[in-house]
Amino acid sequence: MLRLRFIGALLAATAMPLAAQTATTQPEQAPELVVAKPAALTAEQMPPIPLELAERVRPYLEARGAGFAGWDPNTRAVMISTRFANVSQLHRVEMPMGARTQISFEAEPVRGSFAPGKGDVVLVSKDRGGDEYFQLHTLKDGRLTLLTDGRSRNEMNAWSRDGELIGFSSTRRNGVDSDLYVMNPRDPGSARMVHESKGGGWAIAGFSPDKTTAYVADYRSVQDVDLYRLDLASGAMTPIGDPRAMIAYGGMEIGPDGTLWVTSDEGADFQRLGRIDPVTGTFTPVSREKWDVDGFDISDDGKTIVYEVNEAGSDRLRILDIASGKVTRVDALPAGQIGGLEIAPWGEIGFSFSSAKSAADVWSLDPKTMQLTRWTRSETGGLDTEVNVEPRIVTTKSFDGLEVSGLLYMPDPAKFPGKRPLIVSVHGGPEGQSTAGFMGRSNYYLNELGIGVFYPNVRGSTGYGKTFVSLDNGPFKREDSVKDMAALIDAVRKDKAVDPAKVGLTGGSYGGYMCYAAAVQLKDRIAATQCTVAISNFVSFLENTNPYRQDLRRVEYGDERIPEQRAKLMEISPLTRVNEIEKPMFVITGANDPRVPKSEADQMVAAIRANGGEAWHLVAADEGHGFAKKANSDYAFLAQLVFWKKHLLGE
Repeated sequence: MLRLRFIGALLAATAMPLAAQTATTQPEQAPELVVAKPAALTAEQMPPIPLELAERVRPYLEARGAGFAGWDPNTRAVMISTRFANVSQLHRVEMPMGARTQISFEAEPVRGSFAPGKGDVVLVSKDRGGDEYFQLHTLKDGRLTLLTDGRSRNEMNAWSRDGELIGFSSTRRNGVDSDLYVMNPRDPGSARMVHESKGGGWAIAGFSPDKTTAYVADYRSVQDVDLYRLDLASGAMTPIGDPRAMIAYGGMEIGPDGTLWVTSDEGADFQRLGRIDPVTGTFTPVSREKWDVDGFDISDDGKTIVYEVNEAGSDRLRILDIASGKVTRVDALPAGQIGGLEIAPWGEIGFSFSSAKSAADVWSLDPKTMQLTRWTRSETGGLDTEVNVEPRIVTTKSFDGLEVSGLLYMPDPAKFPGKRPLIVSVHGGPEGQSTAGFMGRSNYYLNELGIGVFYPNVRGSTGYGKTFVSLDNGPFKREDSVKDMAALIDAVRKDKAVDPAKVGLTGGSYGGYMCYAAAVQLKDRIAATQCTVAISNFVSFLENTNPYRQDLRRVEYGDERIPEQRAKLMEISPLTRVNEIEKPMFVITGANDPRVPKSEADQMVAAIRANGGEAWHLVAADEGHGFAKKANSDYAFLAQLVFWKKHLLGE
């Protein structure tokens, strides 16, 4: 299913950098062994990382996960994404718990899918160094064959049901607008533009069974997605419903009879599953849950739909019999995260699943017998995941009475008695959500250092309805989310298990802006901050983010070209108030980041240092919006441990 909402994920990545030796300041002592910095990293005004720390942490760095990437319709094998070296690659698994046989061998992470129906083509998407200029390739015998131009940004959209055509968007025409293309990937020369677009949010969501029509989505914001019918012969584009209506669609599938199934918030605060009339746009919901339906797939015979419901940050699986309307709950899975739903031609449901006590792995479900089958068991560094703690939900009222919440993980009080330090971790987006799943290497904070972790979901987060997600829009409401963060921090600081004097805060992307904002506005509550790929000045960010994203981000943050909004954007930018930052900060940056340019970090770090403040800075020359390569992410995590041990534990 093509998901129309922007969802991002950072992939934890393989071998610890080799140890080096440095002399200590006292010649009578043996030289201290430290971790060698990967060649792509630049560490500014940061201490070395003791090798002894890396050796203690190593098991937590060696956990991996597996994501479901599709069924092979010919052999009934599954394709998965997992990492055995430095980045995630594609693998085949022929049977449940069978060998994970690697089939792609690239220096960069790849994503891929089988051509449905035929299964004769594996289509792969890959960028370079996190620059997000994705290129499409076919994969055969471990080698990639380039299908796109090698320069523009190309995004894989949807397959036709028979696997003959792939729809994709590309900025090749002008570097800004996401024009729509159709191609038979077996013949790269068949690629043709079918719609010249205006804007960066266009995608082909599906094809009619006879392949004469493409169904198109124009993502304008998290609250506004417009749907169209595109005649592939004439190029005529016809709206489905009223494009002026503020309606969000989260996904689309076309049944074998041509029925359009979507998730939509029309007539409700949450995304519901239902049918949409391809002419009038009339939406008929079939799901009844009072939470978002986040993903779904329809069987090849058109009789069954499987969908996932986001219940307060935990995913629940449902199976719909279309003819009778009967919904069957799948309750055998614990609270956790579900992804990649796909029904095989023979009816088996494939997906990935993770929970607090289980890394992401690939599972399947037989909808007739309701039997669950585990296909992979990813390694967790030899650690006992049963000791991992489950979160509890913390709720409080914000400044205006709005209820906000977050997930609080606290260490075992028997092992770590008394009040404990806490790290507040703010998600990005802002159209995102912190959810209950596998904590990975962050379990080291809980299980070994006795540091709690709190994940707030402030206004503007998804998962709580379209009203909640809209409450931070524009520059004049932006700091309301900072007030929510303050209210939640105040609530957890009052928790009997939390030491209120030892609270740190971290965040990435938009969460990085919140991190900078906390350093300015919440310095009386925060001991230190660690900000990753973060927005420091909304005006310079909007002017310098990749051109295809500018209008999409202006809808969320405001338009810097309008004088009144520009003035407000400058006022609320953390860089404007950098003189108020008093506590230590650690900044992590990807030099190739197309979303939040490196300049956002450079100007913040320079200003803090000019004021005499403490600002560590770690920059990766081969990364973008987050670290995807294991060598880099390992070093960054160890550096964060050194930072938090110093500022929260006093070591």
